[in-house]
Amino acid sequence: MEFTIGGRLEVRITPADVGKRVSVRRQTDGGGTGAEFTDVVGVLTSWDNGVLSVTRKSGQSVHIVESSLVAGKVVPAAPARRRGPAASFGELASVTARAWQPVESEALGDWRLRAAGGFTRRANSALPLGDPGLPVGEALGRVRDWYEERGLPAYVQTATGAEGTQELLCAELERHGWRREVSAEVRIAALAPAGDLEADVRAVRLTREPDAAWLARYQRFSTPGPHVLRVLGSGPSVWFATVPGDTGDAAADPDAPPAAIGRCVVDGRWAGFMAVEVAPEQRRRGLATTVMAALARRALDEGASAAWLQVEEDNEGARALYDGMGFAAHHRYHHYRSA
Repeated sequence: MEFTIGGRLEVRITPADVGKRVSVRRQTDGGGTGAEFTDVVGVLTSWDNGVLSVTRKSGQSVHIVESSLVAGKVVPAAPARRRGPAASFGELASVTARAWQPVESEALGDWRLRAAGGFTRRANSALPLGDPGLPVGEALGRVRDWYEERGLPAYVQTATGAEGTQELLCAELERHGWRREVSAEVRIAALAPAGDLEADVRAVRLTREPDAAWLARYQRFSTPGPHVLRVLGSGPSVWFATVPGDTGDAAADPDAPPAAIGRCVVDGRWAGFMAVEVAPEQRRRGLATTVMAALARRALDEGASAAWLQVEEDNEGARALYDGMGFAAHHRYHHYRSA
């Protein structure tokens, strides 16, 4: 990382660069071994009272004392992706929201307040995709009140790590006492390779609605109710995949939990994959790949060409599976909860 002009380290950023992507080097205490240096890359989200705040693409905020700066510069946005479909944050944010819709929603300027009886944070959080039409502090008060009226915790869903994402809003939320609880990656890929995966998709049953067996396998189905089915069934073109359990009994209970399930929402050129789950005793048999292939082929038949999915950062098994399918991180999203 080059910071020099004529061999000299220079700080070439000022408070006027708040909101820009920067790279900074700071001096840290070497613990008795002398000075050490640490580099930080992210969006400069504030520079107040001698302290800089830089939000990394992971959503982590780093606070830097101005006097510790050794070098700094504004850096260009990350280069365009070299594989997979081109996509802006705004396009993906809208597509992912349409694939997991709330039961109730209300506009707050360009923000959208969403509720679904507490079933998942995505369906029970404010989605800020523009200007709320009033100062952020006041808007956050409105968000708190709206969710309190419904007996729900107040969440705001934000994104970091791509051009046009919301690092400044993340920093503002933290300044108002909101705390980040959960983060996940939004990954994208070309759809055709998923459809070309070697898998016996004849074992997969595709339906428009989740039946009792599918719901029995779905790990989030702990509080049954119409609001859950409303969220699961939302989206332009929704498909549910089921791989029956390998019981070997022709008279087996048809509502018994299946070996694997999945959900796909087709929306124009995009196919979104969710709820891909495999029974613990059936893992390492390629069933997740089989479910993905079957859903991808159906999405291709409907004209989709690009794929997206969301995976939590600590789900190493899913991350490895999607790495092998060519999915790469586009941005990260976070849920901030009101203190």
